[in-house]
Amino acid sequence: MTEERHGNRLSDTQRIDWLRLIRAENIGPRTFRALINEFGTAARALERVAVLARRGGRGDLRIPDRDEAAIEIDAAAKIGVRFVAIAEDEYPPRLRETDDAPPLLAVRGQTSVLTRPAIALVGSRNASAAGSRLASILARDLGEAGFMIVSGLARGIDAASHRASLEAGTIAVLAGGQDKIYPAEHTELAEAILDRGAAVSEMPMGWEPRARDFPRRNRIIAGMALGVVVVEAAERSGSLITARMANEAGREVFAVPGSPIDPRAGGTNRLLKEGATLVTSAADVVEVLTPILGHSVRPTSAREPDLGQLASEAMQTDDAMRTRIADLLGPTPVSIDELARAAGATASAVQIVLFELELAGRLVRQGGGLVSLI
Repeated sequence: MTEERHGNRLSDTQRIDWLRLIRAENIGPRTFRALINEFGTAARALERVAVLARRGGRGDLRIPDRDEAAIEIDAAAKIGVRFVAIAEDEYPPRLRETDDAPPLLAVRGQTSVLTRPAIALVGSRNASAAGSRLASILARDLGEAGFMIVSGLARGIDAASHRASLEAGTIAVLAGGQDKIYPAEHTELAEAILDRGAAVSEMPMGWEPRARDFPRRNRIIAGMALGVVVVEAAERSGSLITARMANEAGREVFAVPGSPIDPRAGGTNRLLKEGATLVTSAADVVEVLTPILGHSVRPTSAREPDLGQLASEAMQTDDAMRTRIADLLGPTPVSIDELARAAGATASAVQIVLFELELAGRLVRQGGGLVSLI
C-alpha cells in the first residue's frame, strides 16, 4: 500500500481522508489497502467508492464527511489519542506485515513503544491463582529481557501480565474505543499503562465493544508480537483464537502446560500437542525469539504513488466483462489472478468489479488475497 507523505508523517488532510475511508461502510483493512493500491490515494478512492457501490447494487453507501472525521480526531486528541497510520514510522512494524493490519491505530500513551520487540501474553479470564502468578513472572522477566508485553486488558491472565510489566512497558489492545475501556474495572490499569506503555485500538471513539470485536482485537495482539504465549486456556477460548491467528501470521506460538484435569489447561495442552513450544520460564521464550530478532522485518510499501499512477481505464469495465467476472465468483475463495485468467480480464478490471460487489455487501476478502461471495 502506498501513500504520499510529508517526511515520515501523513499531512492533516491525508489523515482525515484515511479516517473517512476506513470508517466508510463495508470498507475493512483489506479493502482499504486494495483501494489505495488501485487508486493511489485515499482522496481519489473516496471520489470513486460511491460509484462503485452503485454499480454493485447499493446506492446508499455511508461515507463520513470531512467534518465528522475532524470531530473524531479532535475528540480523540482531548484524551491524548492520536491516529498513527500504517504509512508512518511509529506504526508497529510486525503488525504492518499482516494483510489485514488496521490502516489507522488510535494510540494513547507512548507511541515510541510500538516499534519495540513485543511478545503477547494471553489466557483465561477465569484464571487460577497459579496461572496468574506464572503470567506475572513471565511478564516481568520478559520485560526485563527487553520485550514489550502485549495483551488485551481482559480479566485474569491479561490483567496479571499488564500489571507485572508496568515498569518495563506494556501495550493494551482494546476491543472498543479509547474512551470505552472494557472491562470498566480496568480503567485505572489502562491509565497506569500509559506512563511507560500504550493503549491501542482500531475502533471509533465511543465504540462499545461487542462479542465480534474481540477476535478483531486478537488479530492485532497476534500481529504486533513476535510470538504469543498462552498461559491458561480452555478448549474453546479467545486465547486459542489469538494463537491460531499468530500461527497464520507466521508468529511463534508458546504454551504453558497444565494439569489434564483442569479445564483451564485443556486448550494449552492441545496447543502443545499441535506443536507449540513448551514454556515454563521466560528463558524458553527468549531462546526461540533471539534468532528471529536478528532478521530484518520485511519492508512494506506505505507511500502513495505519483498522482499519475491511476487505473482509470479500469473504471470503464463494460457490463459483459462485469457479468463474466461476477459469474465466476462463488462461496469458495478464489484469487484475483485466477479470476483474471478465467475471465480474460486485467487484474485491475477484476479489482474494480470486486470493489463494486464488496461495497454493496456481497463479497468478502479472505486472508492470502482470496475473495468469495457472501
